[in-house]
Amino acid sequence: MILGYNTSGLAHHSLLAAIKLLAEIGYRSVAITLDHATLNPYGKHFEAEVHEAQTLLRDHSMTSVIETGARYLLDPVHKHEPTLLADNAADRSRRIDFLRHAIDIAFSLESDCVSLWSGRLLSGMDTRDAIKRLADSLHTVLEHAALENMTIAFEPEPGMLIDTTAKFTELLSLVDSQLLKLTLDVGHLHCLGETPIADVIHQWRERLVNVHIEDMRAGIHEHLMFGEGEIDFPPVIAALRDVGYDGPLNVELSRHSHVGPLAAKQAFDFLRPLIELTKR
Repeated sequence: MILGYNTSGLAHHSLLAAIKLLAEIGYRSVAITLDHATLNPYGKHFEAEVHEAQTLLRDHSMTSVIETGARYLLDPVHKHEPTLLADNAADRSRRIDFLRHAIDIAFSLESDCVSLWSGRLLSGMDTRDAIKRLADSLHTVLEHAALENMTIAFEPEPGMLIDTTAKFTELLSLVDSQLLKLTLDVGHLHCLGETPIADVIHQWRERLVNVHIEDMRAGIHEHLMFGEGEIDFPPVIAALRDVGYDGPLNVELSRHSHVGPLAAKQAFDFLRPLIELTKR
């Protein structure tokens, strides 16, 4: 597995500064959350920024994942909106257009995958109808992904329509694509009671391409520094080793940007010994 860090936890750094910082700490992967100041596909200097990031990642021999969970990039008022579940077809198209850009960026950076989620269930909407709408939208996204052979890693997210791996299983029954894989967030599993986490990792070993990691408490969706929550991490790392997972293990501390460099170093110092221990 390749230890990395999500730029959502370095929101006060430019992308180039974040990559340099993470490389100096020892990370070899970076999860790039597209945002206003981070490879914004609608920005004036977007193409030059992609080229700079491409060069720097290569210089530091770092791999990457493109994350699409920016809070207010598409709507300055409503968090994470619009999503693939939006009532209005034009709004769904805006999200799809953004995801197409994300796929193109991932292709340019030779990223491992593009990670995305469903969005929240809209008020008054039937769950089955919502999953059908999500599947229809995903088909369009996957058509574009197929043009560049780019893996789409779907993340179950607390508070959203697809919040558990069980719900993801239901979605898979409607979306038949070899490019649709899984982003597994360790904290989310603990939060929603999908435990033991090691068992879930073994269950999804064939579709697992991206892992987020942080500490968390049961029933509370708050990303915490390691040691501040309830998760027992050695069995998690051991399970990833046992299933032969060799993809990115990206720390996601999206509320720690105010102490970003310190948080990144602390997370590295916590996880690296666990990873090394499992190699013995």
